[in-house]
Amino acid sequence: MSVLRRVLLQNYTRTITQDGRAVIRRREKQPEGDGLPPGHARIASPYDTDARWGAKREEFWLGYKLHITETCDDPPPCTCRPDPADPRGREHGTGCAHLVFPNLITSVATTDATVTGNQMTEPVQDTLAARSLAPGRHYADPGYLSAALVVSALTTRGIALTGPLLTDTSAQARAGHGYARADFTAGYDTKTVTCPQGKTSASWTPCTPKGQAAAVATFSPGDCGPCPARPQCTTSSRNRRQITILPRDLAQAQAAARAEEKTIPFQAGYARRAGVEGTMHQAASHGARRARYRGLPKTRPGHLYMACALNLLRLQAYWTGTPLDRQRTSHLARLELSLAA
Repeated sequence: MSVLRRVLLQNYTRTITQDGRAVIRRREKQPEGDGLPPGHARIASPYDTDARWGAKREEFWLGYKLHITETCDDPPPCTCRPDPADPRGREHGTGCAHLVFPNLITSVATTDATVTGNQMTEPVQDTLAARSLAPGRHYADPGYLSAALVVSALTTRGIALTGPLLTDTSAQARAGHGYARADFTAGYDTKTVTCPQGKTSASWTPCTPKGQAAAVATFSPGDCGPCPARPQCTTSSRNRRQITILPRDLAQAQAAARAEEKTIPFQAGYARRAGVEGTMHQAASHGARRARYRGLPKTRPGHLYMACALNLLRLQAYWTGTPLDRQRTSHLARLELSLAA
């Protein structure tokens, strides 16, 4: 009955009219209606009160999210000579007696589907540090990154959080033309922003979007209205451009990270993160894609047991001398090799 009551309260509202009648209306999104509860608090299924709706690009699902961390150390240099009688030894290094230590899963976190990746970056790093497993360099998906997290990880935990930052989400950046945020110059000492046309912002207002300190610089309509480049800058009906400015240290860290993303050493290092995609696929093939139990308290241990099983499979392959197939060959590639032979 308590679940039914919560579902009714989050979807319907009851008001008493002047003549004493009770009127029940369905809740609608704000500002038109009374407002629905936030997604993380809204029951999406009466059968599993912990499950929530999640979305990633075009994919929608009801349930949870699984966050996996694994080692990705470089293999030590091999001093063994490959077996000339083993053709695979020349191609894949199986003739070498030196086996590469397997990548092992070091952290598994299960959350409801509304929890974003960047909300889990610091908890995962804290968990690793508590186990003396904190990495010197942590490669992460763009969804787990932000300029604030990069600075915080390095200053408070000594971890170099590495990965491509999320791209600029302004309309101009998405369209690929016009004046994006990077085209504006921030003057932190004077608390002004200069646009590409040389105009200076009229106001600098501190704000805290999503709890993060920032400032909103607003240009005057007198400068933006007659500007010949206004169609490439803003479509605001107020004839003015507003731009959000990060604090100085975060802006510098963001600029440095985005410049580093274009370098070859960064791309070569970040290629290590591709291994965890295979781990996620392996986890999905072992039942992680569909929860076997209802409720987060039961789903979380299931993911932990699955990670332990995957680690045991990798360790068993290492202990028995079975080389790990780190570079898989597709069916089409194997067919081409067989035809060429």
